[in-house]
Amino acid sequence: MADRETMRRFVAQAYADRDGGNIDGLMSAFHAEAVFELAGEPKALALAGAVRSHPNIREAMTAFIGHFEFVKRDIISFIADGDRAAVHSRLTVRFVPKDVSFTTEVADLFKFQDGKIIELVEFADTALIKEITAGA
Repeated sequence: MADRETMRRFVAQAYADRDGGNIDGLMSAFHAEAVFELAGEPKALALAGAVRSHPNIREAMTAFIGHFEFVKRDIISFIADGDRAAVHSRLTVRFVPKDVSFTTEVADLFKFQDGKIIELVEFADTALIKEITAGA
């Protein structure tokens, strides 16, 4: 990406699309060969792990949007260096199937290529997610 401020605006728009449930807008931020990973052990949490390429990321993001409504996002910090950015956010999330809301913090590590997200690794409280989603 061109500079830190451009990168920050790009990430903010991707977050706004995710938070607003705009799957088309969100997917426009991803490179065709992108990788999205929810960091964690898939044996401990089925949602954890990596998905590759636009169709698979779209499917995963559509499911995430349908199950986890992001009610509020506060960006605590944004760091950019070269083709990478790190974002620490506090989220208020509603788990739609159980109509349960919770507040948690996440860290997102972005890598950009050709003006798009080529890699996004999200670090979240997988133990909390497992607890909230149990039995759903």
